[in-house]
Amino acid sequence: MLKIMELFAGVGGFRLGLEQIKGFEVVWGNQWEPSKKRQDAFDCYAKQFKDKGIHSNVDIAHVNETQFINQDINLVVGGFPCQDYSVARSLSGEKGLEGKKGVLFWEITRLVREIQPKYLLLENVDRLLKSPSKQRGRDFSVMLASLRDLNYSVEWRVINAADYGQAQRRRRVFIFAVHNSTAYYNGLFKKENDSILHKDGFFAPVFPIEEMYVDKHPPREFQLPENLLEVSDEFSQKYLNAGIMKNGAVYTEEVIPKTESFTSLGSILQSNVDESYYLDDAAIEKFRYLKGPKRIERTSSTGHSYYFSEGGMAFPDDVAKPGRTMLTSEGTNNRSTHVVEDPVTKRLRFLTPVECERLNGFPDNWTDNMTERMRYFCMGNALVVGLIERMAKRIKEIEQEEIEQLKIESQQFSLFG
Repeated sequence: MLKIMELFAGVGGFRLGLEQIKGFEVVWGNQWEPSKKRQDAFDCYAKQFKDKGIHSNVDIAHVNETQFINQDINLVVGGFPCQDYSVARSLSGEKGLEGKKGVLFWEITRLVREIQPKYLLLENVDRLLKSPSKQRGRDFSVMLASLRDLNYSVEWRVINAADYGQAQRRRRVFIFAVHNSTAYYNGLFKKENDSILHKDGFFAPVFPIEEMYVDKHPPREFQLPENLLEVSDEFSQKYLNAGIMKNGAVYTEEVIPKTESFTSLGSILQSNVDESYYLDDAAIEKFRYLKGPKRIERTSSTGHSYYFSEGGMAFPDDVAKPGRTMLTSEGTNNRSTHVVEDPVTKRLRFLTPVECERLNGFPDNWTDNMTERMRYFCMGNALVVGLIERMAKRIKEIEQEEIEQLKIESQQFSLFG
């Protein structure tokens, strides 16, 4: 049984996906929403996973990492926010580098430094690879260098859930890190870089890709600076949608997914929904404007005139395709909100909270402990459970190979020790 720590758990998407596959046990999970009296996501998590492991509802910065020593936690998972990961010298100088306060990635590294799990599986928005705009790739480089310094190697992939059979066109970057002491690292990372990405690595067996890469984005190789402060202050690189980092050496490609049949938005719609979800004439006209093309003259704070332009969006949403990326503003009068033609009444309406749960692969009414607005908000923040289920299968395969290798080494030691 692989013991797991879940960080920034939300309503439990990581855990739900992992527990679809036998052999995983989440022993400790943390969810804390700062500056909020109501802890809706945590309450949902605690309700759905009642009496299964420890549920922590405190600021992760206040969690004492030493409590996890010798707890055999071998997998840490979490979806953390995209923030400014820059570092600086500590005030006293002799303590080395310090990340900016409140940046949650540094809490991950603090816990990992103490626990030293075999594996990490992290999720973030895909713009992480390009941020910040003034020093492209710096934030991801800081992350990779930090994991390198903790003795981990990394494989990442940007995955669009709809490319692999899901009902939502949701793009996220997934980051799999493996400790360099593992048999997986010692075996796999002796192979060629393109073989790891296309065939033998973490993602390719469960998220297949084409043999070729995108011609206009040829593969790139580079070395991360040894000094983390140099990475933060000076380093900039272009990261493509897949890649690996081992011992600071980075190889990255723009890979092409072998797409599977998707789940359509129409197939997850409910029938006989409440009248409150339907749009009146005024709301319909509002959405026609919000989703239509625009070219608007504006004046900046300095008095400079410019034109704001945006293209049109399908209105209503095409139910024959997967849903668009769901945001936390879903269900409001917002350009990004889905508007569908009801399959029974043929009238225009919002998605229901249950339909939003289905877009992310959660069971119906998973979030029914909270207000409707918070249900939309939580699903806008959630990940697609079906993707995690596939990754769980892959981790289980890797762990089984790890166990078998340890048995072989133990037998060899008995014979020749």
